[in-house]
Amino acid sequence: MNPFYPIVAERAERVCEYCRAPEAVFNFSFDVDHVIPISKGGPNSPENLALSCRSCNAYKSAFEVGLTGSGDSIRLFNPRVDVWSEHFVLNLDSLEIGGLSDVGIGSINRLRLNSPSQLAARLVWRRKELLP
Repeated sequence: MNPFYPIVAERAERVCEYCRAPEAVFNFSFDVDHVIPISKGGPNSPENLALSCRSCNAYKSAFEVGLTGSGDSIRLFNPRVDVWSEHFVLNLDSLEIGGLSDVGIGSINRLRLNSPSQLAARLVWRRKELLP
């Protein structure tokens, strides 16, 4: 486990900082993601770390950009400097995460935040009243 996990998890209130998945419904701890990957020069310090579910962490990988609806490259959402509600909105009817900015749209596309498995999981979380 990453030695910074306790700090990162507490700061994130144990919710994925990308898709808002609640860690409580998983049978393992979430990953500690390097917002700017170490391979791209990002530091291994709390200021560059985010709590990430396995799905978001796997799709983000070492990427720093996503694609907007028009196909342009755009930086990914950075939980250390961006405010989630300025880039995303959760539609409580469809349970899809919508993009409010190009950064949001690019991040949704890169991290596949509305994949069938993500939508199915959100349905369960809503039934259990666990949606953040």
